[in-house]
Amino acid sequence: MTDLHATWLRLVDSAYALLDFMAAGGFVMWALAALCVIYWTLVFERFWFMRRIFPQWVAERRQAWQHLGDEPGNWQRAVRNAWLAQAQQQLAGPLRLSKTLVALYPLLGLLGTVCGMVAVFDVLAVNGTGNPRGMAAGVWQATLPTMAGMVLAIPGLFSLARLERNARQALDRLADQLRHD
Repeated sequence: MTDLHATWLRLVDSAYALLDFMAAGGFVMWALAALCVIYWTLVFERFWFMRRIFPQWVAERRQAWQHLGDEPGNWQRAVRNAWLAQAQQQLAGPLRLSKTLVALYPLLGLLGTVCGMVAVFDVLAVNGTGNPRGMAAGVWQATLPTMAGMVLAIPGLFSLARLERNARQALDRLADQLRHD
Protein backbone atom coordinates (compact mmCIF):
# COMPACT_ATOMS: atom_id res chain seq x y z
CA MET A 1 0.00 0.00 0.00
CA THR A 2 1.40 3.40 -0.93
CA ASP A 3 1.72 6.29 1.49
CA LEU A 4 -0.85 8.27 -0.47
CA HIS A 5 -3.36 5.44 -0.24
CA ALA A 6 -2.77 5.02 3.50
CA THR A 7 -3.17 8.75 4.03
CA TRP A 8 -6.38 8.72 2.03
CA LEU A 9 -7.78 5.86 4.14
CA ARG A 10 -6.93 7.68 7.38
CA LEU A 11 -8.64 10.79 6.06
CA VAL A 12 -11.77 8.83 5.16
CA ASP A 13 -11.77 7.12 8.57
CA SER A 14 -11.43 10.51 10.26
CA ALA A 15 -14.31 11.90 8.23
CA TYR A 16 -16.54 8.99 9.25
CA ALA A 17 -15.52 9.39 12.89
CA LEU A 18 -16.40 13.10 12.71
CA LEU A 19 -19.79 12.33 11.16
CA ASP A 20 -20.49 9.74 13.88
CA PHE A 21 -19.49 12.27 16.54
CA MET A 22 -21.78 14.93 15.06
CA ALA A 23 -24.69 12.50 14.71
CA ALA A 24 -24.29 11.36 18.33
CA GLY A 25 -24.86 14.92 19.54
CA GLY A 26 -27.98 15.44 17.48
CA PHE A 27 -29.05 18.47 15.49
CA VAL A 28 -27.55 20.86 18.04
CA MET A 29 -24.04 19.72 17.08
CA TRP A 30 -24.70 20.71 13.47
CA ALA A 31 -25.98 24.11 14.60
CA LEU A 32 -22.84 24.56 16.71
CA ALA A 33 -20.66 23.58 13.75
CA ALA A 34 -22.41 26.10 11.50
CA LEU A 35 -22.02 28.88 14.08
CA CYS A 36 -18.38 27.94 14.50
CA VAL A 37 -17.73 28.33 10.77
CA ILE A 38 -19.52 31.69 10.73
CA TYR A 39 -17.68 32.90 13.83
CA TRP A 40 -14.18 32.02 12.63
CA THR A 41 -14.93 33.51 9.22
CA LEU A 42 -15.82 36.78 10.98
CA VAL A 43 -12.69 36.59 13.16
CA PHE A 44 -10.37 36.07 10.21
CA GLU A 45 -12.12 38.87 8.34
CA ARG A 46 -11.52 41.23 11.28
CA PHE A 47 -7.83 40.30 11.50
CA TRP A 48 -7.52 40.83 7.75
CA PHE A 49 -9.36 44.17 7.98
CA MET A 50 -7.11 45.40 10.79
CA ARG A 51 -3.95 44.40 8.97
CA ARG A 52 -4.81 45.34 5.36
CA ILE A 53 -7.76 47.71 5.01
CA PHE A 54 -7.69 49.84 8.16
CA PRO A 55 -4.04 50.96 7.81
CA GLN A 56 -4.85 52.32 4.33
CA TRP A 57 -7.84 54.19 5.74
CA VAL A 58 -5.64 55.61 8.51
CA ALA A 59 -2.98 56.70 6.00
CA GLU A 60 -5.61 58.58 3.98
CA ARG A 61 -6.91 60.36 7.11
CA ARG A 62 -3.39 61.19 8.29
CA GLN A 63 -2.56 62.71 4.91
CA ALA A 64 -5.80 64.70 4.89
CA TRP A 65 -5.10 65.82 8.47
CA GLN A 66 -1.79 67.34 7.42
CA HIS A 67 -3.58 69.43 4.80
CA LEU A 68 -6.18 70.83 7.22
CA GLY A 69 -3.89 73.51 8.53
CA ASP A 70 -1.54 74.08 11.36
CA GLU A 71 -3.71 76.11 13.68
CA PRO A 72 -6.05 74.03 15.77
CA GLY A 73 -9.61 75.22 15.73
CA ASN A 74 -13.07 73.98 16.50
CA TRP A 75 -13.67 72.65 13.00
CA GLN A 76 -10.40 70.65 13.08
CA ARG A 77 -11.46 69.10 16.39
CA ALA A 78 -14.86 68.27 14.90
CA VAL A 79 -13.21 66.59 11.89
CA ARG A 80 -10.87 64.67 14.20
CA ASN A 81 -13.75 63.53 16.41
CA ALA A 82 -15.77 62.46 13.37
CA TRP A 83 -12.85 60.41 12.02
CA LEU A 84 -12.28 58.80 15.41
CA ALA A 85 -15.97 57.92 15.63
CA GLN A 86 -15.81 56.43 12.12
CA ALA A 87 -12.75 54.41 13.09
CA GLN A 88 -14.46 53.20 16.27
CA GLN A 89 -17.45 52.05 14.23
CA GLN A 90 -15.29 50.31 11.64
CA LEU A 91 -13.19 48.54 14.25
CA ALA A 92 -15.67 47.62 16.96
CA GLY A 93 -19.03 47.59 15.18
CA PRO A 94 -18.66 44.19 13.49
CA LEU A 95 -17.48 42.62 16.77
CA ARG A 96 -21.02 42.75 18.17
CA LEU A 97 -22.09 39.82 15.99
CA SER A 98 -19.02 37.87 17.08
CA LYS A 99 -19.89 38.52 20.74
CA THR A 100 -23.39 37.24 20.12
CA LEU A 101 -22.12 34.06 18.49
CA VAL A 102 -19.75 33.36 21.39
CA ALA A 103 -22.65 33.81 23.80
CA LEU A 104 -24.77 31.39 21.75
CA TYR A 105 -22.28 28.51 22.01
CA PRO A 106 -23.04 27.55 25.63
CA LEU A 107 -26.74 28.27 25.16
CA LEU A 108 -26.94 25.86 22.26
CA GLY A 109 -24.97 23.36 24.33
CA LEU A 110 -27.62 23.70 27.02
CA LEU A 111 -30.31 23.11 24.40
CA GLY A 112 -28.48 19.91 23.46
CA THR A 113 -28.51 18.88 27.11
CA VAL A 114 -32.25 19.33 27.31
CA CYS A 115 -32.80 17.40 24.07
CA GLY A 116 -30.61 14.55 25.31
CA MET A 117 -32.42 14.39 28.62
CA VAL A 118 -35.74 14.25 26.79
CA ALA A 119 -34.35 11.22 24.93
CA VAL A 120 -33.40 9.63 28.28
CA PHE A 121 -36.87 10.23 29.69
CA ASP A 122 -38.38 8.79 26.50
CA VAL A 123 -36.38 5.58 26.96
CA LEU A 124 -37.43 5.44 30.62
CA ALA A 125 -41.08 5.94 29.69
CA VAL A 126 -41.03 3.18 27.07
CA ASN A 127 -38.68 0.61 28.63
CA GLY A 128 -38.43 1.58 32.28
CA THR A 129 -35.00 1.24 33.82
CA GLY A 130 -34.33 -2.04 32.01
CA ASN A 131 -32.54 -0.49 29.00
CA PRO A 132 -29.26 0.99 30.22
CA ARG A 133 -27.89 1.27 26.67
CA GLY A 134 -30.79 3.44 25.60
CA MET A 135 -30.35 5.65 28.65
CA ALA A 136 -26.60 5.89 28.04
CA ALA A 137 -27.19 7.02 24.46
CA GLY A 138 -29.46 9.79 25.74
CA VAL A 139 -26.94 10.86 28.35
CA TRP A 140 -24.23 10.86 25.67
CA GLN A 141 -26.46 12.99 23.46
CA ALA A 142 -27.04 15.33 26.41
CA THR A 143 -23.37 15.64 27.36
CA LEU A 144 -21.81 16.01 23.93
CA PRO A 145 -23.38 19.34 22.84
CA THR A 146 -22.72 20.87 26.26
CA MET A 147 -19.06 19.97 26.00
CA ALA A 148 -18.89 21.19 22.40
CA GLY A 149 -20.52 24.52 23.33
CA MET A 150 -17.97 25.10 26.08
CA VAL A 151 -15.05 24.00 23.91
CA LEU A 152 -16.12 26.48 21.22
CA ALA A 153 -16.81 29.32 23.66
CA ILE A 154 -13.39 29.31 25.33
CA PRO A 155 -11.22 30.02 22.25
CA GLY A 156 -13.99 32.32 21.04
CA LEU A 157 -13.62 34.45 24.17
CA PHE A 158 -9.84 34.59 23.79
CA SER A 159 -9.97 35.55 20.12
CA LEU A 160 -12.64 38.15 20.81
CA ALA A 161 -10.56 39.67 23.61
CA ARG A 162 -7.59 39.91 21.27
CA LEU A 163 -9.67 41.54 18.54
CA GLU A 164 -11.06 44.08 21.00
CA ARG A 165 -7.57 44.85 22.32
CA ASN A 166 -6.23 45.28 18.77
CA ALA A 167 -9.15 47.59 17.94
CA ARG A 168 -8.50 49.74 21.05
CA GLN A 169 -4.79 49.97 20.25
CA ALA A 170 -5.46 50.93 16.62
CA LEU A 171 -7.92 53.60 17.74
CA ASP A 172 -5.44 54.97 20.29
CA ARG A 173 -2.70 55.12 17.63
CA LEU A 174 -5.03 56.98 15.28
CA ALA A 175 -5.99 59.45 18.02
CA ASP A 176 -2.28 60.10 18.67
CA GLN A 177 -1.58 60.61 14.96
CA LEU A 178 -4.41 63.13 14.57
CA ARG A 179 -3.07 65.66 17.06
CA HIS A 180 -1.72 69.12 16.42
CA ASP A 181 1.65 69.62 18.05
